[in-house]
Amino acid sequence: MNERAHTYPTAWHAVADHLRHLGTTAVFGLPGDDMDLLAALEQTDTRFVICRDQRNAVFMATGYALASGRPGVCAVGKGPALTNTLTGVLEARSAAAPVVLIAGGTPLERLGTGAFQELDQLSVVRPLVKWAVRVDRADRLPAALDQAVAVAVNGTPGPVYVEIPEDLANEQVTRTAPWRPAAAQRLTPDPDVLADTAARIAAARRPLLLVGGGARHRNADRSLEAFAELLGAGLFTTASGRGTVAEDHPLFCGVSGLYTVAPVDRLWQEADLVIALGSRLEETATFGWPDADQLPVIQVVSGEDGLVTARPGIGVLGDVARTVHAWTGLLSGHTPDAAWTDRVSEVRQALAARADDRALEADRTAKDSGGVPVSRVLAALGRAVPEDRVLVQENGLQDMWSYFHPHWTCGARGGSVVPSEQTPLGFGAAAALGVALAEPGRPVVSVAGDGAFNLFRSELPTLADAGAGVLYVVLDNGGYGWLQTNLDRVSGSGSRFAFTADRPTGNEGLAAAYGLKYWRADNPGDLDRVLSAAWQHCASGTAAVVEVGVRLADSPPGMAGPAGDFPLREDE
Repeated sequence: MNERAHTYPTAWHAVADHLRHLGTTAVFGLPGDDMDLLAALEQTDTRFVICRDQRNAVFMATGYALASGRPGVCAVGKGPALTNTLTGVLEARSAAAPVVLIAGGTPLERLGTGAFQELDQLSVVRPLVKWAVRVDRADRLPAALDQAVAVAVNGTPGPVYVEIPEDLANEQVTRTAPWRPAAAQRLTPDPDVLADTAARIAAARRPLLLVGGGARHRNADRSLEAFAELLGAGLFTTASGRGTVAEDHPLFCGVSGLYTVAPVDRLWQEADLVIALGSRLEETATFGWPDADQLPVIQVVSGEDGLVTARPGIGVLGDVARTVHAWTGLLSGHTPDAAWTDRVSEVRQALAARADDRALEADRTAKDSGGVPVSRVLAALGRAVPEDRVLVQENGLQDMWSYFHPHWTCGARGGSVVPSEQTPLGFGAAAALGVALAEPGRPVVSVAGDGAFNLFRSELPTLADAGAGVLYVVLDNGGYGWLQTNLDRVSGSGSRFAFTADRPTGNEGLAAAYGLKYWRADNPGDLDRVLSAAWQHCASGTAAVVEVGVRLADSPPGMAGPAGDFPLREDE
């Protein structure tokens, strides 16, 4: 094909060629009634994952984008098909995932006539996306697709929306120039800002380095760990930044904010500077930090919309990797404070010992109340699945254990995908399929509570059809454990309302109906056998579900109980 100019028989054939240009291996969605996109994809290598729910389709595209670093693509019909995506679009925006949502639309000539499924879709979706366009002329489609991807991947990544009205879908489209490069442009910060911030870093004696989700795919050369060593800085990630740095590094201390527990939490009280790389400093990332005026932050983000100015310090606009490389040169010969490095090492060792104690406490609780301790589930999972695994998480009561280092560790080779601050139920279970298709051959494990998994179960046939060997570990506490514990807090155990119940989940029968393997473990002694067998099955290319019976009393480490959105700390 002549790359400089080409005429496509329909708009959807142009979309299909643009997907080829992007290197998109899988598109997720539920097409509209016309099926024109599927027809255009028939003679290509691009897979279309036909989902049962449009929200889950966007979750899958988000997982694909986060894991691959490339745009995730979702295609749906019009009207209610578009509104069904909105929770997924909200999550993609909050997760800073470059997702391209393509939807059908009411024919232009019928707008305002009460046409079938007519909706002002641009007005509905605009508040949640970086950029939205309805293509009102066929010759403008190539430019719209190029611009959509450029907006999605540059600055702070995020979702974009392209609407193709039905009357344009079957028109010829001529592309008069090659498709534009789709890779994000990585910008180097202003030299004066680099010099200023390097001087502030050099003056700090007790620095902490915080690695956020904006650093994903920016540490292939392990420059972030080397920078931490240069500064003697304690190394933390946000939840979304996990998998970016080696968690077996001697300076790594765990996940910041809500997931930092004693004794490591003391480092945040003692630090005199935080260097935040690719973090927007959301509430969960800064939970438990000193008061805003007491701890200065140098914050590196790719877009000005991510800057946080409520704390003293300075913002740096630029690529994380380029910024760190520049600082490393400017700080060559820097001598870290040996006492601070020793303090970080001391606290890190104390955390490991305290984690062992917490696991034993969980064992004792399990003996009294029954169930399998989640810490033992995670330990057995770590033994069963290869070290280059990607753990895809939810954010419920029991599955939150996996956020707490070292109860779960990504090591040097592991990956992680988590929900954003929005924490929509079912995100992790659906996103895991997108992750698996983005990184074929890499082990993918989803850890989800039974409540979150219930919102994904409509996609079990999608999972079976996709042929992706994802291992689903479902922690069964009888329903919505976080909500139940909050209800118990305000109403006591005698409430006439309930979010949990001791009854079968029905997952065994559903798994069997779609040809998926199923195991259940209600005894800690069965974990190694069950998880090992399940992973061996998944490694052959077919998904499996492992349910584990857990109890509400097995609260994550450092939590004394629920208190609404956030828990009480052990010392509160």
